[in-house]
Amino acid sequence: MTLSGLEGHSSRALPAGVERLDLSAVDALGLDIGGTKIAGARVSPDGEVLAQASRPTTPDNPEGILDALAEIFHELGGKETLSAVGVAVAAFLNAERDSIFFSPNIAWQNFPLKAAVTERLGVPVVLENDANAAGWGEFRFGAARDVTSMLMLTIGTGVGGALVDDGRLLVGGFGMAAELGHIIIEPGGRLCGCGSYGCLEQYASGTALMRDARERLGDESLTQAALTDLLVQRNPDALGALEGVARAIGRGITSLVAVTDPQRIVIGGGVASAGELLLAPIRESFRETYGAGNKRPIADIAVATMGNSAGVVGAADLARARVASEA
Repeated sequence: MTLSGLEGHSSRALPAGVERLDLSAVDALGLDIGGTKIAGARVSPDGEVLAQASRPTTPDNPEGILDALAEIFHELGGKETLSAVGVAVAAFLNAERDSIFFSPNIAWQNFPLKAAVTERLGVPVVLENDANAAGWGEFRFGAARDVTSMLMLTIGTGVGGALVDDGRLLVGGFGMAAELGHIIIEPGGRLCGCGSYGCLEQYASGTALMRDARERLGDESLTQAALTDLLVQRNPDALGALEGVARAIGRGITSLVAVTDPQRIVIGGGVASAGELLLAPIRESFRETYGAGNKRPIADIAVATMGNSAGVVGAADLARARVASEA
């Protein structure tokens, strides 16, 4: 595998020469293109969100998305004050991080997004997968800011992820590493949208949690809000569904740790709001399935701390690092 050239600029992993630069002089904009909304934030060098703006996403009108990115850029400062832009997008990117192979939410296929955004904005642009950008935000400023190696799992509708080793994002030979939701934990198990059977996200996602909770409670109309209330009330069926998801995450982590050996595992996404109700059975399942756990150091497991800002903050920080490394 190859490592992304988008290194951090902390003392943990510095590209040559970066330590001699005054990064506080580089203002950066983070943009996170989601299926329904484009979020933008002006981000300080220490990860503070200074100003925000957003626009609706037009999935069937890519040109409209470029217009929206430009509007946010100018609203939050433009070329006079912004020296770099990081763009996070839910898509398969190439290893060079300049083009989109495919996006499940937007009509982009084999599209040179970096060049298109650079032409619109006239400043250096860095492109990254949205899960990687969020993971980088947590690594630099959130739950993994004090380690050099991190594995992040984002538990939402599906399961996303990010891997950082020695202060660098791992992107893989084709640019599509860290699709952690698609490791197999149940051979021959449930059919996944990717075409495989038994993928982690079929057992460990928010979708899986809702499916199992509805089955246990016998209520196909159960909403996320109602499930949250039941968890607060410690309803045994709701807790059982959450524990099932947690134990699946623990089994998945066992395989991932054997390959990546991170210092910290960060759990993000909406399901992570359950806190210790989720983490306790994850840790228990991990200890049960990781046979070498009593013979070697293993990662601690923590909840993500940056919430919805992780993606824009991470994207902005990656862009700032690239500008600094090339100065």
